[in-house]
Amino acid sequence: MPVGEGDLLWTPPGDIREHTQVGRYLAWLESERGLTFADHEALWTWSITDLDAFWSSIWEFFDVRASVQPERVLGRRTMPGAQWFPGARLNYAENLLDRGRPSGDPAIFGRSQSRDAVDLTWGDLLDQVARARAGLQRLGVGRGDRVVAYLPNIPETVVAMLACASLGAVWASCSPEFGVRSAVDRFGQLEPKVLLAVGAYMYGDRLIVRRDEVAEIRAGLGPGLEHVVDIAYAGERLADAVAWEDLVANPGPLEFEQLPPDHPVFVLFSSGTTGLPKAIVHGHGGILVEHYKTMGLNWDLRPGSRLMWFSTTGWMMWNALVSGLLTGGAIVTIDGNPGHPDLGWQWRLAEETGATHMGVSPAFVTGCRKAGIEPGREYDLRAIEQVAAAGSPMPPEGFAWVYEQLGSHVFLNVGSGGTDICSGIVGNSELLPVWAGEISGRMLGVAAYAFDEEAREIVGEVGELVITQPMPSMPVAFWNDPDGSRLSAAYFEHYPGIWRHGDWITFTERGSCVISGRSDATLNRGGVRLGTGEIYAVIEEIDEILDSLIVHLEDPGGGAGELLLFVVLRDGRELDDDLRRGIARSVRAALSPRHVPDSVIAVSAVPRTLTGKKLEVPVKRILQGAPREQVASRDALADPTALDAFVDYAGSRAPAG
Repeated sequence: MPVGEGDLLWTPPGDIREHTQVGRYLAWLESERGLTFADHEALWTWSITDLDAFWSSIWEFFDVRASVQPERVLGRRTMPGAQWFPGARLNYAENLLDRGRPSGDPAIFGRSQSRDAVDLTWGDLLDQVARARAGLQRLGVGRGDRVVAYLPNIPETVVAMLACASLGAVWASCSPEFGVRSAVDRFGQLEPKVLLAVGAYMYGDRLIVRRDEVAEIRAGLGPGLEHVVDIAYAGERLADAVAWEDLVANPGPLEFEQLPPDHPVFVLFSSGTTGLPKAIVHGHGGILVEHYKTMGLNWDLRPGSRLMWFSTTGWMMWNALVSGLLTGGAIVTIDGNPGHPDLGWQWRLAEETGATHMGVSPAFVTGCRKAGIEPGREYDLRAIEQVAAAGSPMPPEGFAWVYEQLGSHVFLNVGSGGTDICSGIVGNSELLPVWAGEISGRMLGVAAYAFDEEAREIVGEVGELVITQPMPSMPVAFWNDPDGSRLSAAYFEHYPGIWRHGDWITFTERGSCVISGRSDATLNRGGVRLGTGEIYAVIEEIDEILDSLIVHLEDPGGGAGELLLFVVLRDGRELDDDLRRGIARSVRAALSPRHVPDSVIAVSAVPRTLTGKKLEVPVKRILQGAPREQVASRDALADPTALDAFVDYAGSRAPAG
């Protein structure tokens, strides 16, 4: 029987509070604070109406390490400009490392297509971070200096990041898939002192040599770059660089610079399809407390957990993966082609590493389902307790497939957040049911709502996703934005004093929600607004279609405009009249007759950023006549040639003359 949106797939068992972190937290609130909450909604309401009490409870429950305790939870409460934990002195890396973990317990399972497995125990991790810290000090790195990494997701990258954090240096990273311009556009804003890099990597069975690119990045970062550190990888070495093995050759004390909460710990970057990417600064205190909450209460990580989430080092999920160590479990770092040699690779890694928590993208779930993979039958995945999904909306069929494959005991945690806050905004909770195609509720401490254009809360219809109260992990600043004007314009210009996230969202009466795409890529036909994600959920269920992208070209005269659908077909399939009619029937029946595409065009690939997001707005601008070079940097694309077909199509539409 087909599963539809809103169908109930999982209900919290009666003993859920007895064996989860959120259950322990509720018991602690009752015993230590005299507070009782009947359900998630009551707990969430308290968490956003009494910010001081909620965030101080997170600080105490997770025993945040600080050499100086904060004077209060919030100094300034304004947005932008909220001041969190004034007076405190602490260090993100100390909270992750100096917690008395058993030295022989696993900390990192490193899996790669470029080399054999590299695993670190907690004892190994502490030793490696102390050595890297000493090596960076020998290179002159100290508090406030910037260290950047052109590295894959491997244990050495985690070690280097934590060593930087221990020193009070500022970290930023991207994967070696990034082109020269994209890397320099990001790293150049920070004027780094040290660059860590690899000279090559394997992507599936292909060797990708990056020595020339590293040399260009090095030159592009200018004279302020004093050292390059080479991590030998895929059998390649960089010339005129400090070898990683030399950097970590000498032991040193594992010490932690004590820092104010807003001292930068790392910088994340927006996708940067046009212009310089936003350099989003996150501080030691805010990201630490936010991640304690997320890793513990939402992801239910604890000693013995093993978190596996495929991510490159240029996506905020990599930083979140590292924070998975906060609660004492282990993480799995993965580098390579996620679909090589087949879509079963990640499931095999989950079996091999004993993953208890597996992060997936909705596109990966859809791909596995369409390929007929049956991981629950083909692999021993009994250790998996939770499957988390993020990055794009997931259709109801994806929800159902996870339960069909892994069983009713698994908790499916679908959420949505962003690089800007390096965390989640809405997500499932083990205190809430799982409904197909829906995100179960709001994250604790996040005052998330849907607003209409007049800044009124709306329920049951699509609106702008907003946050009305400050969060600790909202950006400390943008780099090189001394008066805060760029940050304010990015999030607070549309609704003054209210964070506008840039997503369309619909909240139901029961508090669940559906994300339907970016609000700057809305499909408004005759007054009926749909998010692009709603279209993709229908189109990509059609067997012949692997991927899709839709663009609405508005009519300046007030007409319906033109709706163009681009599709990537399965091998051997043809875009014929029967398929076009099938697409029209599916959209008309599931969504709206007004959103039946006016034209359907086959393309070889959908253009995506390096973090996997579809480039709807750049494609729209190309079709409106903007030159390609003004729309998106090739280096910002996962496939630098993916926009070429759209440029050609735009040219074919242009009037002769």
